Amino acid sequence: MYKDIRAVVAADFDAVNQFIVDKLYSDVALVESIGHYIIDAGGKRMRPVLVLLSARSCGYEGSQHIDLASVIEFIHTATLLHDDVVDMSSMRRGRPTANEQWSNPSSVLVGDFIYSRAFQVLVSIGSMDIMRIMADTTNRIAEGEVLQLINKNNSAATQESYMAVIRHKTAILFQAAAACGAILAGASAEQQKMLGDIGMHIGLAFQLIDDVLDYEGDASAMGKNIGDDLAEGKPTLPLIHAMRTGSAEDSALIKRCIESAAKDDKSTLDPRMLQDVIAIIQASGSLDYTRQLANAEADKALALIASLKDTPYRRALEDMARFSVQRST
Repeated sequence: MYKDIRAVVAADFDAVNQFIVDKLYSDVALVESIGHYIIDAGGKRMRPVLVLLSARSCGYEGSQHIDLASVIEFIHTATLLHDDVVDMSSMRRGRPTANEQWSNPSSVLVGDFIYSRAFQVLVSIGSMDIMRIMADTTNRIAEGEVLQLINKNNSAATQESYMAVIRHKTAILFQAAAACGAILAGASAEQQKMLGDIGMHIGLAFQLIDDVLDYEGDASAMGKNIGDDLAEGKPTLPLIHAMRTGSAEDSALIKRCIESAAKDDKSTLDPRMLQDVIAIIQASGSLDYTRQLANAEADKALALIASLKDTPYRRALEDMARFSVQRST
């Protein structure tokens, strides 16, 4: 399905990839090496595709949506570089993370370079409204990272605190991508908000499914191990729901697992305990509960998309909302 979505904006998508390569240029070889390493790792590129579809669905016929989509991908890439350092991750998309391949300081500093390159491109776009949204968005993403850090090893985390993390850390960049695409197209304030809301719902659905796949996905297809979030001490919704609804014995085991995971490194978690918790999550109904919330978010996005003019771009947005909950990687 996702290949069909990208095919709707194939020429634009190719232009985004070329723009990214061009803008990663630096006289400092290490910057280019790490930048290209993480960009070349691939990924779905849903956020830049959302920019393209949003702008085109609002009738945009210019070329700056290429620049804007690249900005979104640069910001996402920078957050990945920083995330992997904070999470002490060694694997992403089936290969060593940049911090594993080079070093933590290198990843942080190149992440900073890519962030700043994004804002250089934003200046060239010349829209203060877009600049404001992107400045606010990167600030909120940083808050989301801190919220997630606060919740690490916190067995008392709630569904509300979890939703605040994923809204700030993940969904807000989807929201910015869609809203800024509409702004670039000169859409009305009402349309800009509606596209932003569509992005937010798709982003929430995407992250909720990500947290489901952490317990039932295919490790080789995802490029990471099953249960990685638990091994890192992240209390995601499947864990929170299982603690809330499971037996006292199961809840106590999950709490011990969250509290002992990855305080200094992942070796602090007993592998047998990890496997026991994964089995509890898979049998508890917590994955179905999380998937239901994701489907509800996708349905909200679809209801809003239906009010857009019927074009191939609108239909691709509908497919993106469906893909966010139907994907297996």
